Amino acid sequence: MAAKNASQRFSASLKDAIVAGVIALALFGPTIGLKTVTTTGGLELEHRWMAVAIAVAIVFAGRLLLNLFVFKTDRPATGVLAALAPRPATLSAIGRVLGPLLLALALLLPVILGSAFPTQNRYVLDLAILVLTYVMLGWGLNIVVGLAGLLDLGYVAFYAVGAYSYALLAQYFGWSFWLCLPLAGVLAACWGMTLGFPVLRLRGDYLAIVTLAFGEIIRIVLLNWAWFTGGPNGISGIPRPSFFGIEFTRGEGGFAATFGLEYSAVHRIIFLYYLILALALLTAFATTRLRRLPVGRAWEALREDEIACRSLGINTTMTKLSAFATGAMFGGFAGSFFATRQGFISPESFTFMESAVILAIVVLGGLGSQIGVVVAATVMIGGFELFRGLDEYRMLVFGMAMVLIMIWRPRGVVSARKPTVALGKKAKAIDASLVGEGHG
Repeated sequence: MAAKNASQRFSASLKDAIVAGVIALALFGPTIGLKTVTTTGGLELEHRWMAVAIAVAIVFAGRLLLNLFVFKTDRPATGVLAALAPRPATLSAIGRVLGPLLLALALLLPVILGSAFPTQNRYVLDLAILVLTYVMLGWGLNIVVGLAGLLDLGYVAFYAVGAYSYALLAQYFGWSFWLCLPLAGVLAACWGMTLGFPVLRLRGDYLAIVTLAFGEIIRIVLLNWAWFTGGPNGISGIPRPSFFGIEFTRGEGGFAATFGLEYSAVHRIIFLYYLILALALLTAFATTRLRRLPVGRAWEALREDEIACRSLGINTTMTKLSAFATGAMFGGFAGSFFATRQGFISPESFTFMESAVILAIVVLGGLGSQIGVVVAATVMIGGFELFRGLDEYRMLVFGMAMVLIMIWRPRGVVSARKPTVALGKKAKAIDASLVGEGHG
């Protein structure tokens, strides 16, 4: 009987995999199999049937394995799947050990690269700066989405407000980065509260649509307000940050000459690396402290049940506004750093895809998880450099990774949805007589 059931399951799984392969062939045939190539005589179509065959084979094999080992509801997962599903206690222990290790690695990264990989020092540091920027953005959005439970699809708007605030203040008033940095965060927080007021009564999909529209409004305003923001041409010549007034220039008065070092362009990159690391650590510290304060517990209560939150006397209006403002402030800090690092910004740097990537980092890492955001940002931003040579296949790998994570870890790689404050050290059983239905 068991053999017959296994045979039937395999037959049904095989049929479903064949159907998935046929659908993949119909989709990948024109999209992957045909590529437009520019030649001296004009445009020609290049056929890539081998790539189509590989993509279809991956879909077929993946669907078959999912049907055989994952999509089974009659009994719990065993064997390899059970081993791949870590327990919450294990994840908590891993997080406590992984956090200090990642911090030590981040602090010593320039030293390690300078001694072990001197030729790759600049490239790896630039990549690490990019990863840390997305880690900071992920931690900022995690306040809104992970802690308060408010789905925000327009978070890149606050990123843009911070970048343009620093660029315009530096351009029109000549203010330094250290003076513009807190102002950029304050202005972004004000825009966060501006977004919060119209969406106080919205939830779920409706909230997501309004925040998405808000992000597009900011981008279009930056694009069309040409006399003030530069329009599609953007803003160039943004001042670089200095080391307590010491510029990273060659010659007397520069950083290298002041400290008796040989001039190197890597000095400025190392300084920018430690600067974004300090900003990211500030975001992590503030988020961790806020979670343990009454406002943080109010965010978590709002995330779990807004109606119950109101019944407890919590002011949901101020709770939502504080979440939007706090998350937007850290997004403004990151935008200000982005502007000074690049030296040039334009509306094309703040499209919806940036919001989608930041939200994917938060969701895949685990809503409410600090370590999860670090892991997800490292894999999605840094790990994708391994697939740079695959061109358009990078997005295929990205989508496949998201599907696999959502199947095996639907709450993220490191889920941390448990409340910050609990009554008692361990759960206690409640007698059935105390919770029985009463008849008065």
